Amino acid sequence: MEPSYSRGDCEPPLLDQTIGHNLGRAVAAHPDRDALVDAASGRHWTYARFDGAVEEVALGLLAAGVAAGDRVGIWAPNCPEWVLVQYATARIGAVMVTVNPAYRAHELEYVLNQAGVRLLVSYRRHKTSDYRALVDQVRPACPELRDVVYVADPTWQRLIERGARLSPALLAEREAALRPDDPINIQYTSGTTGFPKGATLSHRNILNNGYFVGELLGYTENDRIVVVPPFYHCFGMVMGNLAATSHGACMIIAAPSFDPAAALRAVAAERATSLYGVPTMFIAELDLPDFASYDLSSLRTGIMAGSTCPVEVMRRVIGEMHMAEVAICYGMTETSPVSAQTRRDDDLERRTATVGRVLPHLEVAVVDPATGATVPRGVSGELRTRGYSVMLGYWNDPEATAAAIDAEGWMRTGDLAVMRTDGYLDIVGRIKDMIIRGGENVYPREIEEFLHTHPAISDVQVIGVPDAKYGEEVMACVILHEPETGLSAAELAAFCRDRLAHYKIPRHVRVVESFPLTVSGKVRKVAMREQAVAELSGPPS
Repeated sequence: MEPSYSRGDCEPPLLDQTIGHNLGRAVAAHPDRDALVDAASGRHWTYARFDGAVEEVALGLLAAGVAAGDRVGIWAPNCPEWVLVQYATARIGAVMVTVNPAYRAHELEYVLNQAGVRLLVSYRRHKTSDYRALVDQVRPACPELRDVVYVADPTWQRLIERGARLSPALLAEREAALRPDDPINIQYTSGTTGFPKGATLSHRNILNNGYFVGELLGYTENDRIVVVPPFYHCFGMVMGNLAATSHGACMIIAAPSFDPAAALRAVAAERATSLYGVPTMFIAELDLPDFASYDLSSLRTGIMAGSTCPVEVMRRVIGEMHMAEVAICYGMTETSPVSAQTRRDDDLERRTATVGRVLPHLEVAVVDPATGATVPRGVSGELRTRGYSVMLGYWNDPEATAAAIDAEGWMRTGDLAVMRTDGYLDIVGRIKDMIIRGGENVYPREIEEFLHTHPAISDVQVIGVPDAKYGEEVMACVILHEPETGLSAAELAAFCRDRLAHYKIPRHVRVVESFPLTVSGKVRKVAMREQAVAELSGPPS
């Protein structure tokens, strides 16, 4: 049988450029087209104006003494200044450290010290977080942190004013010394245990990944993209921002953090052609009471990614949101992030039941997790990927790097996948999420897809919980369309009977109002298990 290995096309060629060089080409080609829109304030930046604003911030950082290779942190929700810092740090060769907006003091302190952040750009306050107070709290314990600049604050204005005293020739001189393989970004991955690890990414990593994602979406300078996911994650800053600027397209900020109504307002007001989100975001948008009142007719494409994409949700996005060319993307922070993507001309089955096929210039393989041997197509194993997108390594953590990337350059994803005969990939779960019930392997995604067809269920996550007899049992955590109606384990078992194998039928049902999420919208199954175990210590469901 054919092995589970696939290599992407070699055309078009990889971009052998820095991010600043690539942006310069877009500015020269499309100076008067929109580059950035802040929907909440109504502010628009053409490419020419955006380039000027990026240069102001870059010169300000140079004036602050930021050298090539220095780490510059950005701790803020989605805002125009975030994007300016992203491109300004790239132009001066600083390594931008993206800090999760949800971090508290101990997490902030860890990241600032682990990355050795020299200058931090921060919001003053967002939602319930007083960022300034948290920075003041940790700053004495962060000896390498010399400067803090706050957005919409006199410190921001001073940064710009200091930079205005420098000659743009200094910036040109700095840029001329940069190379595509230079590290340009550290993104901290949210590990299930211990402290997060800093995936270190280069110009080549993230610029090419954004470019090829945009190529497969058919982006041109006419596209306008509502980037809903947070910029601190690859979904926002790579698949969103870099996919846009590498094609002369427009980035649209709907709101500082996810707001389903704001996202749809931005689509309608700005005549967006593309909308991004994780499945929970699309579900929230579709469930708005006034959903039908938004004019979404300008949409043609977008990306649903970040976690498992339920088939029924995908069908509604295509049918009710006019996103006939919407893509599913699969990847991880350590691979910049996308390794596989569905294509615009894929049939409905491929665009709802798979995560697509390998991107250009990349390789994927499905292997036996224990031996590393490539398995035949149609057989489940661990998905691994290799190519330009694989990170340089975890920042200052060679042991973790060696554990993640093997000697031949293959990145271990930790995801269980099946490669079809046509090269398309089905993700069947996480190795760590797989439930072993009485010796039977149970993959949560299969059950989740089925339970999405239940008329009372709006969303569902399946987890394994301890069981004295079987080792683990299956629990379905459900969000109902009408919570007051409830849903018992017996009722759900009756729905599943004769349609799922007996060992896959949930023994426990937990009705919840929402799922614990990361800032990027991924469901935190570890937290769900902890909550479920605590509840199960009482009377059984």
